[in-house]
Amino acid sequence: MSAPMKRALFWLVGAIGASTVLSGCSLKSKDISGLGFPKNVTSVNDTSLSLWQGAWIAAAVVGVFTLILIVWPAIFHRKNDAKKGEFPKQTQYNIPVEVFYTVIPFIIVAVLFYFTATKESKITDTKVPAMHQISVEGIQWSWQFAYPEAGKKAIVTGTPEHPPTLYMPQGESVRFTINSNDVVHGFWIPAFMIQIQNLPGKTNHLQFTANKIGTFPGRCNILCGRNHSQMIFKVKVVTPEQYQKYLNTLKASA
Repeated sequence: MSAPMKRALFWLVGAIGASTVLSGCSLKSKDISGLGFPKNVTSVNDTSLSLWQGAWIAAAVVGVFTLILIVWPAIFHRKNDAKKGEFPKQTQYNIPVEVFYTVIPFIIVAVLFYFTATKESKITDTKVPAMHQISVEGIQWSWQFAYPEAGKKAIVTGTPEHPPTLYMPQGESVRFTINSNDVVHGFWIPAFMIQIQNLPGKTNHLQFTANKIGTFPGRCNILCGRNHSQMIFKVKVVTPEQYQKYLNTLKASA
């Protein structure tokens, strides 16, 4: 590749990188698309959405940069060498380039790892007392939800034919106790951007607040047996008053 072309490629890549960085700095998380996930649905969304957006933006920047490096030499370098009737110059070593494509990916991974660890620690933090407690147990092949506030017998058990509904109060924190009585299951609510495993013999905990009233689908996302595809449930976020009425109904029926 000739010196002018190298300079042109350098300035083109630099301009794209600079514009991407500047545009990213000028935008706030709320101004960027959710990229497949709704915003302000739960406290988990509020925490992890910016990480999700940042990862996609970083992937887009790397993808565009890589595409330029592939397409530019394939078109222009080959064209010029064909005109000259020469075989392209072969370079065995280029220490600066090798250092560059070793250090840059390391920096990208390190930054993503830092933000992932920070967000994950915040999401899984259960030091602050929750206002409500709910137990979630995965069973082959459905779900069992228990509400200790309504008594020990306030348990809702679903079946593949009749999936259960998990009730949550809007704007009030809930701590979930996650268990399994047989095999590994995955407690997954896509709209809430959460997934945590139900492990036999081990108890996991998750705590968050639902912000938006509505009904959201949930399911097991770990292959757990023959009827895995039928391990579905619904999450119904209601007002605190309606949630209390639901607990009273469970207490009376128990």
